[in-house]
Amino acid sequence: MTAVKKIAITGPESTGKSMLSKQLAKHYSTSYVPEYAREYVDKLNRPYKQEDILVIAREQLNRERLAIKNANGFLFCDTEMIVPKIWELYKYNECHPWILEQIRKNSYDLYLLCDIDLPWEADPQREYPHMRSFFFNWFKRELEQYGFPYRIISGNEQQRVENAIDAINGFFNNG
Repeated sequence: MTAVKKIAITGPESTGKSMLSKQLAKHYSTSYVPEYAREYVDKLNRPYKQEDILVIAREQLNRERLAIKNANGFLFCDTEMIVPKIWELYKYNECHPWILEQIRKNSYDLYLLCDIDLPWEADPQREYPHMRSFFFNWFKRELEQYGFPYRIISGNEQQRVENAIDAINGFFNNG
């Protein structure tokens, strides 16, 4: 039995990560792990705090461990641990050591870094429409510093899905 390949969909806010995760899972007839942060923050009756980031990160990985059991070839993860690292560093000037450890321990076979070429879509959870380039470059630097394999995914929604499929097939020599 072939091991499931884990693919992280990452990048700044409003870059189509959730849409891309769902579409790729559908295309490859497999599972995906939604971004838990959205669900968690939606249920809060207060602004999120620094300690919430660790709670979110732990549950995100827990859900990933459960989802991989039902995956078929690939597991698409709508976020990964670089996201809480960047968020916590930006907002609070520090990052919990557990998150840093998980980045090293829980790497993915491929990271798809979503480009900022989609129009910004306002959302109560999105905070920095004017800083998309700043965050995109930070994500790119993080991936390069860790030496993680990644591809930048650009284009409108349909092109983005097609470009991601091409990147995945090319990377894993499936087509």
